[in-house]
Amino acid sequence: MKYNYTNILLFSLSLNILFLSSGVYNQGNHNLTLYKPTTTSRLLCECELYAPSNYDNDPEMKAVIHDFDHQTSERYKEYDKRTIKNRKKCKDQCDKEIQKIILKDKIEKELTEKLATLETNITTKDIPTCVCEKSLADKTEKFCLNCGFGLGSGVLQSLGLFGGSGIYAWTIGAPAAAIAAAKEAGAAAGIKAGHAVGATKVVELVNSKFGVETLGGQTLNDFFTATNYMNETLIFEAVHKEFYKTCVYSGTNASDRICIIFNSLSTGQGGTVTANEFIGTTAKEIVTQAQYTSNATASNVTTVKTAALKAKNMAVVEAGFDSYITAVNASIAAIFIIVLVMVIIYLILRYRRKKKMKKKLQYIKLLKE
Repeated sequence: MKYNYTNILLFSLSLNILFLSSGVYNQGNHNLTLYKPTTTSRLLCECELYAPSNYDNDPEMKAVIHDFDHQTSERYKEYDKRTIKNRKKCKDQCDKEIQKIILKDKIEKELTEKLATLETNITTKDIPTCVCEKSLADKTEKFCLNCGFGLGSGVLQSLGLFGGSGIYAWTIGAPAAAIAAAKEAGAAAGIKAGHAVGATKVVELVNSKFGVETLGGQTLNDFFTATNYMNETLIFEAVHKEFYKTCVYSGTNASDRICIIFNSLSTGQGGTVTANEFIGTTAKEIVTQAQYTSNATASNVTTVKTAALKAKNMAVVEAGFDSYITAVNASIAAIFIIVLVMVIIYLILRYRRKKKMKKKLQYIKLLKE
């Protein structure tokens, strides 16, 4: 065995020496060619295909983005709808459960209170007169009693049996309103009559003072109305224009009254009064006299009309009051009759109910014995 191991070791050593020598020889006599890899580097400027600007300008990419956004938004909407529906469903269910719990607690509380008030010691007096249903007599008795109370306590007082305040207010308020209406209508009639008389007075004074029958192509009655007869400026301008038209522009005409009046003007102290001064002074006097006449007429007419209307309105009020009193009396009488009938019905039904109760108690006593 030792011999074999020795031989194996020597053989392996000789093989190693041989291999090493051959490797050294090859390294000394062989031309080596080094491999140089060629790397091609790509810069960012060469990759413009995936730049953001190309994404935005590419129609296919736009279509993809639009489809993605549309699908995403639709899914979000569907999710929101489902969420809202589920929340509503849960809320309704919770409300129903809460109502059931509240109703259950309420019923339990009422039953507890009613059971607590029950007594086990029941006598014959505690037996109700009508357990299943009320009879027609009981219903009628209760209705008559309530109706009698209502009519006696409220309706009669409001109609004036015990409450005379309504009639008293009528007797004070109605005449006062009638007098106020008469005064208002009388004042309106007086003002209207005063304006009419004032306009007539202006027509009369203009005709007598200036000698004209028309102004501005209209008669004096048409020219002066109830709204403009106290306008001093209107009278001055109209008469001034008529004077110049008749006596100045067309020449002096002795047959015209206006020309005669203006030609005969004189102060009495030497010197003449101008047409403008005469027209202005006279117009002022005319307006003053017309206003005085209008006020006097309005006062008189107001007094007369107010008295007449007051008498008329008071007659109407008294007639209405009499009819009201008659209606109230008739209503009171009718209500008295109705109350009396109901009281009689109530007493009859009460007597019958007591009689039935008495018989029922006697029957119960017989059963107990």
